[in-house]
Amino acid sequence: MGAALKTCRVQAKSAGSPKLNMQLNMQSQQQHSLFRNKMAFAWLLISVLIIVLDLWTKSLATESLTLYRPVELTSWLNMTLAHNYGAAFSFLSDAGGWQRWLFTGLASVVTLVLIVWLLRLPAKEKLTAAALSMIIGGAVGNLIDRIINGYVVDFIDVYYKDWHWPAFNLADSAITGGVILLLLDGLLLSMSGKRSEDN
Repeated sequence: MGAALKTCRVQAKSAGSPKLNMQLNMQSQQQHSLFRNKMAFAWLLISVLIIVLDLWTKSLATESLTLYRPVELTSWLNMTLAHNYGAAFSFLSDAGGWQRWLFTGLASVVTLVLIVWLLRLPAKEKLTAAALSMIIGGAVGNLIDRIINGYVVDFIDVYYKDWHWPAFNLADSAITGGVILLLLDGLLLSMSGKRSEDN
């Protein structure tokens, strides 16, 4: 009974205060604008899955492989444990150590931006959501590695004869796949816009 009276008083107070109503409406709109995509948390679960798989495969590679000693699987694929102090695909890996904090900061900022983007993304934009979830998962996987070890564990070595692509990992693959999906989504959107103009 007391709770009901308290509720009635709050409702009466809010009904008689246009300023309070306006503030409540603004708060509601801000929450709604931030969480436009109700499926965002499902997409973030995919990011978590990528992170878990990435860290697990890195742990397996570290335990079963010797650093920089390739294990041949096929005529074009080795498993070669490597420590990458740079960015994806060993970019700036030979710098003096400052790149660790640069890439840690960049990865943190980019990840936060992508998460907010995903949360505010309309639910119908599934291709973009899939791309963002892949990039977030890959970025966080490498970020955890960099914070803990000071480097990223790579182990996938693709090559042709004497030419080797820079060693990479599952996180790099997820980031690359996500970027490709974003480019594909942009291309499809552009084609759709041109068709609309023609009609």
